[in-house]
Amino acid sequence: MTVRRTAATLAATTAAVLCAAAPVAVAAPSPSPTPSAALPAGLYGTKDPTYDGVWRQSLAFLAQRVEGVTPAAKSVDWLIGQQCANGAYAAYRPDAAKPCDAKTVLDTNATAVAVQALAEVGGHGETVNDSVRWLKSVQNEDGGWGYTAGAPSDANSTSLVIGALARQGQRLADIVTADGKSPYDPLLALSIPCGEKDGGAFAYQPDKAGKLTANADATAAAVLGSMGKALATGNNAAAKGTSCRPAASGSALTPEQAAQNGAHYLVGALAAKGHLDLAPMPGAEDSAPQPDVGNTADAVVALSASGHKDEAAKAVAWLKRNSGAWAEQNGPAAYAQLVLAAHATGNDARDFGGVNLVDRLNATGPKPAAITTPDPSGDTGYEATEKDRVHSGDDVIGGVWWFVGIGLVVGAGVGFLISGRRKNQQL
Repeated sequence: MTVRRTAATLAATTAAVLCAAAPVAVAAPSPSPTPSAALPAGLYGTKDPTYDGVWRQSLAFLAQRVEGVTPAAKSVDWLIGQQCANGAYAAYRPDAAKPCDAKTVLDTNATAVAVQALAEVGGHGETVNDSVRWLKSVQNEDGGWGYTAGAPSDANSTSLVIGALARQGQRLADIVTADGKSPYDPLLALSIPCGEKDGGAFAYQPDKAGKLTANADATAAAVLGSMGKALATGNNAAAKGTSCRPAASGSALTPEQAAQNGAHYLVGALAAKGHLDLAPMPGAEDSAPQPDVGNTADAVVALSASGHKDEAAKAVAWLKRNSGAWAEQNGPAAYAQLVLAAHATGNDARDFGGVNLVDRLNATGPKPAAITTPDPSGDTGYEATEKDRVHSGDDVIGGVWWFVGIGLVVGAGVGFLISGRRKNQQL
C-alpha cells in the first residue's frame, strides 16, 4: 500500500463516515493548510495534521528504518501517545491526554500503518499487539476491513491491515470469520476477471449495483495485500513477464494469482507515460489528466514486490525527474513514499534524481536519534508476542527486516504503504 492519504481525501472520507454514507471518490490532492495552533514537538511536517498526523508520522518511520535511520525518542513517544486505550488510533488526536470516546473516529488505516511503523522501530511490542488485537476484533464478516470499524470493506484498508498483521507476526490464514472468510477473500472479490475491461485490476469497492471499476490506487495496494506484504518491502524474485491469467477451470483464483493479475494491469497503466494520472476534480474547468506522483510511487513498490522490478524501471526514471517539487510541497509522507519506492527497486534514496530523499525526510521532523548504514541481515529488535506467529509455508513469513530482498509485501501501500495508502479514490 499507502499508500498516500491527502487532506482532501481524508476530509471527504471522514465526512462520509460521520454521515453513515459509503466512501466517496476524491481526485486531486489538496495540501492541508498551515495550522494556527502550535504543533507537537515530535510531529513530522508543518501542515495541519487533522487528517493525516498518524499516517505521515508512521510513513516517515517506515522510510527511515529501511535507510538505517532511528527516529528521535520524542517522535516515537508522540506516535505511541496517539493510541487509544483499546489499541486503536484515530487519524490525529490534538489532545492525547483526553481519553478516546464514542465521538473519536477510530481509523483502521492509521492503526495499521502505526503497527507497521512501531514494529520496525522496535521495542514497543505491547503497543503493537494492542493495536493488532483491535484490528482483529473489528474484522468484517467478509474477512476485510473498511476505513472505520464496521464500514464496508475496501481494497486499500484491507490491504493495509493485512500488511500490519503480517508484519506483527500473525498467521493470516488463521484470521478467519465465523463463516471461514480470510482477509484475502474480500480482495479476491474486488479483482476484475481477466477477459473483462481492465481485467486484473482491483476496484476500491463495488458500486451500488455491484459493478467493479478499475482503480490504480486500489490495485497497487491490493497487489501488496494479496501477497501478504507490508508497506516497506524489497523486490521479489524476478517473474517472467506479466499476463492476466484466470483461475483454472473448477478452481478459484488464488491471492498470488490475483496479485500477478494486478501487476499486469499496473504495467499496462504505466506503459504509455511512465506514470499514473489523477482523475480530474469534479467540476474542474481543466479536465486534462495530471500526473499522480504518489500513486506512481506506490505502483512501483507493488510491481517490484511482485517480481516486476524491470517493468517498473520507466516509472522510477520518471519519478527521479519529476517528483522533487511534489515531495517538497507535500512533506514527510511524500518523501517517505519515494524512499520506499527507491528501496523496493534497489535505487539509492540518497541520490534519487540528484535529491537526497533521506536527508529531506529527516529534515521534516526532529533530529534522528541515530543514522547508520542499513544492514539487510540486521534485526530491528521487534519480537512478535502473539501465540499465532507466522511461519514458513504457503503463508507469509514473519520476522524482522523480512521485507528486504525476499518474495513477499503489502499492504498499501501504503502503502502502500501503502496510504494511504483512503488514498485518491479514482472511481
